[in-house]
Amino acid sequence: MTITDIRTGPARRFVITGGPSAGKEAVLEAIVRAGMPVSTEEAAREIYRAHRARLGRHLLREDRRDYSREVLQAFVAEFQAHTEGVRFYNRGIPDGYGWDRFFGLEPYAELEEANQRYRYDAVMILDPLDTFEDEHDVVWAQDREIRRVHELIVQGYYDAGYSPIFVPADDPTERLDFICANLRLPRPSREE
Repeated sequence: MTITDIRTGPARRFVITGGPSAGKEAVLEAIVRAGMPVSTEEAAREIYRAHRARLGRHLLREDRRDYSREVLQAFVAEFQAHTEGVRFYNRGIPDGYGWDRFFGLEPYAELEEANQRYRYDAVMILDPLDTFEDEHDVVWAQDREIRRVHELIVQGYYDAGYSPIFVPADDPTERLDFICANLRLPRPSREE
C-alpha cells in the first residue's frame, strides 16, 4: 500500500488531538507534506474567533453552550462529507466533552447523540510538548490551564468509548511515522 492507495476504499477516519501545546499543527503539516488527506483548519478555533469578534471579548461560561453547538455542527458536517479512503481530522467530536467540562458545563443531548452516531476509526492523542507553541493564541489567557485541558480532552475520548493511542512528544516526522505504524498505513519517511 502506498500513500496514493489510501485515498480509495471505504472511509476511514483518524483523529489527531490533544491539549494546547501538543504540537498538533506541526503534525498536521507533516501529514499535508506527506500528501495524505487531512483537515488542516481547526473548525473550533475559527468559530471561536468569529464569536470573539461578534462579542468583543473572550467567551464566558454563558456563551459556551452556543459555541459548543456550533462547533459540533462543523465536526458533524466534516464527518459526513468524507465518504472514501483515509482522512485525518484536526480534533474530533469527543473533544467537546473536554472543552465543555473545562468551562464547567455538562454534556448535552446533541453531543451525546453525535458521539454515538459518528464514530472514528482511531484517535491519536499527542502528548504535550515542553513549551507553549503560540503565546498569542486567541484562546489562552492562562497557560497553566494547558495540562488541565489536555486531561479533560483525553477523558472525553475515554467517556465516548475510545481507546486512544498516545503519540510521544517528538519531531513531527517521527510522530507521523509512529501514527502511521500504529494505523498500519505507509510511513511517509520510509516511502521511496
